[in-house]
Amino acid sequence: MKRREPITHIMTENVLAVNLADDLHEVVDLFNKHKIRHVPVLNGQEVVGMISRTDINRLTFSALFDNQAGVDEAVLTMLTLEQVMTHKPRLIRADQTIRDVAEIFTQEEFHALPVTDEKGTLVGIVTTTDVMRYLLDLY
Repeated sequence: MKRREPITHIMTENVLAVNLADDLHEVVDLFNKHKIRHVPVLNGQEVVGMISRTDINRLTFSALFDNQAGVDEAVLTMLTLEQVMTHKPRLIRADQTIRDVAEIFTQEEFHALPVTDEKGTLVGIVTTTDVMRYLLDLY
């Protein structure tokens, strides 16, 4: 079994991110276009938040009820990204291990973590799906 495997082995390197000033419509479009569920939020180069598809789904009703697209549009227009995102997200450094990430995922309620270098610059993202794929490759 592999041990002390770096997180860089399984993380996504070409990270799609949004800027704090972006609106929620842009976030929804990004989720839909790229079929992703989590996006880091940047203020300049600093990771200041995370937003997930689940965060958006909590605000919208069209998935639950018919003919609610207008309500969804109003909600997405009224709220800002900063109001909806998770602030001060848990970060993981690129030099940490897959085991470190697995422990965080099992102890805390995260499904994705931004990966940063020693300077705090975003270099990747790792998800619970990445860890599961890694484990499946071991067997």
